[in-house]
Amino acid sequence: MDTKEKKQLSEIDICDLFITPAIKDAGWDQITQIRREVTLTPGPVIVRGNLSSRNKKKKKFADYVLLREQGVPIAIVEAKDNNHTISHGMQQALGYADILQVPCAFSSNGDAFASHNKVAAPGDDIECEFPLESFPSPAELWQRYKTYRNIKDDEEALILEPYHQDGSGKTPRYYQSEAINRTMEAVAKGQKRLLLVMATGTGKTYTTFQIIWRLWKAKKAKRILFLVDRNILADQTLVNDFKPFGSVMSKIKNRKIRHPDLEY
Repeated sequence: MDTKEKKQLSEIDICDLFITPAIKDAGWDQITQIRREVTLTPGPVIVRGNLSSRNKKKKKFADYVLLREQGVPIAIVEAKDNNHTISHGMQQALGYADILQVPCAFSSNGDAFASHNKVAAPGDDIECEFPLESFPSPAELWQRYKTYRNIKDDEEALILEPYHQDGSGKTPRYYQSEAINRTMEAVAKGQKRLLLVMATGTGKTYTTFQIIWRLWKAKKAKRILFLVDRNILADQTLVNDFKPFGSVMSKIKNRKIRHPDLEY
């Protein structure tokens, strides 16, 4: 394809014809490791009197999020059509990399890739450009991620313990993945007292379920106590988010806990 024809292509065409094939050729699995047009923030909510609406024009979405495993993002790729320079999307990519707390950001217009590596070794370039056929492999970018997040080799198995998948295609939102992954990393380092704070409506129960599921499957926890302050919340949890635990789960109720000063 000559230069004039290439400049007539849309951004989606550039992705389909040049960027995605280059990433796949580097060893990335299109089904499990390459996610396209990933919404990171849905846009701010605008309040006018008693009415509110979301400004979807200001939502942020990444053209590509590259995963080591489901729920473990390790790199961002921002795409532009061929009328832009190779590095034109780098500032966007860096912004998204900061949101996801990943070390690698890439930009491409279909001619080559521009790269920003936050964990470049002394003497290596933090930013560079390279041909389409030289995109890094999953193993290389995972090593950069491990360096960036201070993950040791013996901690890797727990951190990569698979998320629960129910077949519906539901995946954690970016901040849920970050909360889950940070918790798993802390446990892998031997921390036993952790406090995870999340706002109302951000999916705390789902986030908690994924943490417990992964710890349980990895045999890092045998017995887990999940506390709520009302029976109805326990019942909802049993039949919704925690349903995959099935018969190994039971509800404790009407129990009194005795204490020298308190009785519940």
